[in-house]
Amino acid sequence: MRSNDIILKTTSAIIVFVILAFSVNLFLAGHNAPGGGFIGGLMAAGAFILLYISFGLKTMDKILKVNFRYFIGAGLLIAFMTGIGSFVFNQPFLSHTFGYFHLPLLGKTELATAVFFDLGVYLTVIGVTMTIILTIAEDRG
Repeated sequence: MRSNDIILKTTSAIIVFVILAFSVNLFLAGHNAPGGGFIGGLMAAGAFILLYISFGLKTMDKILKVNFRYFIGAGLLIAFMTGIGSFVFNQPFLSHTFGYFHLPLLGKTELATAVFFDLGVYLTVIGVTMTIILTIAEDRG
């Protein structure tokens, strides 16, 4: 029998947003500093797992109508297309380039192709981690 722990549910709903914000921060810092798609994806998956632990599989399946297996395909496609994109500019596979652009709200910002590859890794890690954890959880339930 499952207990109705209101403290766990309330705090996890708040903490998940903090974890997801830190995940995005790690993702965006990844091409210049430690972090990136892999660790950011693990942090995001950890936030989703916390929600599943707090609210249960059935409740979360009603709230999050997401099939995390699609994340795997989308992430692999983005990462692969990033590598193929270098052929358009007659460069070796997975060549990295960057430039500085003036963005309206952010000002002078560096944009790099590594961010797109990291996005593919980010989505793939979330998809694989959540698929494995939820498959194990469904087998036990």
